[in-house]
Amino acid sequence: MNGTTLYERPAASASWRIALPHSAAAVPVARALVRTALAELEHGADSDTAELLTAELVANAVEHTAGDAPIELVVELLPSGCQVEVHDPDPAPPGNLTRPAAAEPDPWQEHGRGLLLIRALSSSCGHRPTESGKAVWFRLPTVPPQRRPV
Repeated sequence: MNGTTLYERPAASASWRIALPHSAAAVPVARALVRTALAELEHGADSDTAELLTAELVANAVEHTAGDAPIELVVELLPSGCQVEVHDPDPAPPGNLTRPAAAEPDPWQEHGRGLLLIRALSSSCGHRPTESGKAVWFRLPTVPPQRRPV
């Protein structure tokens, strides 16, 4: 090599925070925000995986929390990757997020795979209490661009 760096990410970070309706309509809005954030900054996290996992978190928040209080999406882009959080008003932790369920999901059921996907596809995930409920989060690392012949 001649000392030229082939891969370099900017050191800057960016974040977005948006209130979403407590309805199924929140899912495509959340996916679009994550896709746009990663594309506009040419961020190196896997956009498809980020969208999928965001959709799972938002859908879980809508389905498993009572009331009509908005949920909140927080997207943070860092040089090392991205972190997505979904805040909801229910303080109860999500079941089986950080540990596998006792039984495998029933392949014939529509539900039961979201937390499994988040555990399997993220570099880390978890939840924490907030003043108004909880935040459930996942992280994805940056992925270096594929090498291209010169």
